Order: sequence, then C-alpha cells, then structure tokens
Amino acid sequence: MRIKAIQAPLATAAALFLLLLLGGCQQGDSLDQVRAEGELRVVTRNSPTTYYQDRNGPTGFEYALASLLARDLGVELRIEPEFSLDAIFRKLRRSEAHLAAAGLTLTAQRMNEFPHSQPYYQFSPQVIYVAGTARPRELADLTDKDIVVLAGSSHAESLYALQQGGLDNLAWREVEEPDSTGLLEMVATRQAHFALTDSNEFEVQQGLYPRLRVAFDLGDEQQLVWFLPPDGDNHRLIQRINALFSRLEDSGEMKKLRELHFGHATGVSRMGSHTFSRNVNSKLPRFRELIRQVASEYQMDWELLAAISYQESHWNPLATSPTGVRGMMMLTLPTARELGVENRLDPGQSLRGGARYLKNIKRRLPSDITDPDLTWFAMAAYNVGMGHLEDARVITQRQGGDPDLWADVKKRLPLLQQSKYYQNTRYGYARGSEPVTYVQNIRHYYNVLQWEGISQNKPRPPVNTDDYLPTAIRSSRLSAL
Repeated sequence: MRIKAIQAPLATAAALFLLLLLGGCQQGDSLDQVRAEGELRVVTRNSPTTYYQDRNGPTGFEYALASLLARDLGVELRIEPEFSLDAIFRKLRRSEAHLAAAGLTLTAQRMNEFPHSQPYYQFSPQVIYVAGTARPRELADLTDKDIVVLAGSSHAESLYALQQGGLDNLAWREVEEPDSTGLLEMVATRQAHFALTDSNEFEVQQGLYPRLRVAFDLGDEQQLVWFLPPDGDNHRLIQRINALFSRLEDSGEMKKLRELHFGHATGVSRMGSHTFSRNVNSKLPRFRELIRQVASEYQMDWELLAAISYQESHWNPLATSPTGVRGMMMLTLPTARELGVENRLDPGQSLRGGARYLKNIKRRLPSDITDPDLTWFAMAAYNVGMGHLEDARVITQRQGGDPDLWADVKKRLPLLQQSKYYQNTRYGYARGSEPVTYVQNIRHYYNVLQWEGISQNKPRPPVNTDDYLPTAIRSSRLSAL
C-alpha cells in the first residue's frame, strides 16, 4: 500500500488526519499501526534457516511466513535483518519493528519480557563435535571444555542454569554471530571443542561441515515463536498471527513450507557429504564455468545443474556404468541420439543433453504440478522413468495423498518394490527407493552450493518487498527450466 499525493486544498487536512492517526497508534493497537503505516516491519536474522537474499531476491523459512502475514494483512513487508540476537531484542525493546521472526526459542526469560505468538516449529538443542575426536556422551563430559554458543541465545541460558545447578567447571564463550555457521566453523577448525546449536540449523548446514556430528541432545525439545515489542497493545496482532499459523497447519501449507526450506537436509549420509565437499574443491573448479554457461543457455541455476551432474557422475566426463550409460550426465545411447548428442564423453554435449532432457520431462508432466515440486518430479523421472513415477502418483492418490506434491509421492515410490503394490500398477516393479535418494541428494548438493556462494557475500541492507507469495519467490529460478 502506497499513499498517493492528495490535491489541495484537501491535502493539508488529510495530512493532519494521517499524522494524528499515526501518532495515536504509536502506543496503541499494533494491528492498527501496521495498517496505518501500510507495511509490516519484521526484524530477523540473516541465515539459511530464516532469511537471506539470493540472486532472485529474498527467501528463507521465516521470510516465507512473514510474507504470508503481510499478504493476509494487506500491507507491504519490510524486512530488517540484524546480525546478532541481542540486536534483534534491542530493536523490539525500542519498538523499531512490529515483530521478530528469527527462529527464536521460547524461554522463561523472554516470555516474561516479550509478548509472543503460539509455537510454529519444534527442534532439539544439540551438542556438536568433530568426528574422530572424543565424543561427549553426557553433561559431565562438557566440563573443562571450550564450548561456543550464540551470544544472547537460549543455549547460553541453558548452560548458565546447568552451571548454577552444580556443573561448576562448565564454561562457554558467547559469539556474536547471526546464526550457528560461525560456531560450526570454530569447531570444524578446532578453535573450540563443542558448539551448541538447534537441530534444524545443524541439519541445514551440516553439508558445509561433513566432519561434524551430533553428540547428544541437550535437554527437552524446544519451541520457536515470534516475539513482539513489550510496549503497546499487541493482542489483536498476535491473534492474527496465531490464526495464520493455525490455518497453515490445518491446511498442510506449513508442512509444505518446512519441506521446501528444510526437506533437502535429511537423508544424505555424512560420508556422502564429506566426499561431495572434497570434490567441490578438487573437481568442480575445472567444470564450473562450463556448467555456468550451459545452465545460462537453459535458464536454470548453475548450482542445480552442477548438483545433478555430480549425482550422475561425480563430475567425471568419462564415467561409464555397467548398463552402458556414459558421460557427465550419464545418458543412454538412445537418449543421446534423440537429443542430438554425438559424443556422450564430451562434457559440454553431455551437460546440454541432460539439461534438454530434463526440460523435456518437465513439459510432459501434468500442468497442475508447480515448481519446485515440478523440478523434483522431473529429476525422479530422469532416474526411474515417467511410467514408474506415474504409478507412484496413482498410489499416492489412492492412499489419500496429493499426487502433485513431491513430499507425498516420495513416500510412495518405495512401495513399487513391494509386490502387493506393484502388481496393481501399469508398469510394475521398480527400485522406487532409488529416485527418492537421487532427488534428496541433488537437493542437498544444490542447497550446499547455493549457501556456500551466498555466505561469501557481505550482508545486505534492509529491503522493501512486494506482498507476493513466497512460493513464487523460491520457484521463480526453477520454473524456466
């Protein structure tokens, strides 16, 4: 919502009315204040689990939720990133934001100071260590060790409570970082023994640090909430937030958002992540520019094409399987001929053939399937074939799932290995677990490459964004494929 110029002589009266309205809202109802200002000001963290900017604009789980709230209220969204937890709560205390949506844990101390929404996500606090070193197995193993936590975090509060409860030799350092990446880096480079982080953050970022592992969960499962300024009347705004969260949960949209932003982090082995990390440094530099060029020709993210070609051949242009598929994108001979690929061992021809083949598959899939699910379906069909994918979609529909959602269909693909299911399908038996692993690996590699590039950039200033659906943001870079 933008306020347009008003013709005199009404302009002065209207301006005075607006000033009075805004002035009256400063200490009044926060929902009225948001509507009067025409924007929802949200303070958050710049991190892979909350909010960040990629080449196509803003994205992240918290950003997606905040976008939906702004849309629901009929106002624009203004994101104001901060780079420490202390800065986020300082902004709230000064009423410089309408709410904080930043992956923040509900603690007794915060509950006493700040109004908050109902919980929208649960996670476990975890102790992280380096594989190959002595694994801590209980609280006593944390004493006399160098532990790092985010400054002002719930983990610092937990360690203080443990120290007061009798663990006298428990010590830790509070590090001013926007998220746990810096903590994981310190443990990975042996600048600290252990780190405390949230399970959702570690899952998303473990691909960057494949040698790090979870030692144990520290305490009970915790809840994430949105916090609001301590001054003013926040009751109606909290009601709107809670109503939104409830609708998203009841409709299944919240589950879809979690799958979209965190689903890539599960199912990838630690050894697979470690091997990928090595190959990013040793093999990818040779092919990076070629992959970028081909991806640009086919209007797709180079990181996605890089992830697919890694999953296919580990960036080996001479790769050959026992079944006769060859090259960087492991094309069969008939497929290569159909795509006009004369030499499957030529990396450029192979990459172009694979990108063209994936694009062709996407065109053949039902128009009801939208990105990013459309891309995951296409990759599954690339691996197992269109017929078997369609069989899994039919089974999904029979069981009450959504055949147009990858999160539902991937649960049914492995059923194609069981006779009681595949004997009633058109195309019969398939090794259905393989395309699930195939897509999951690619999603993981894709997100690791993306975040690795984004994390090297300097933080960006606050941005104003239009109130469009977050799914459109995420899918825009995939829909052209």
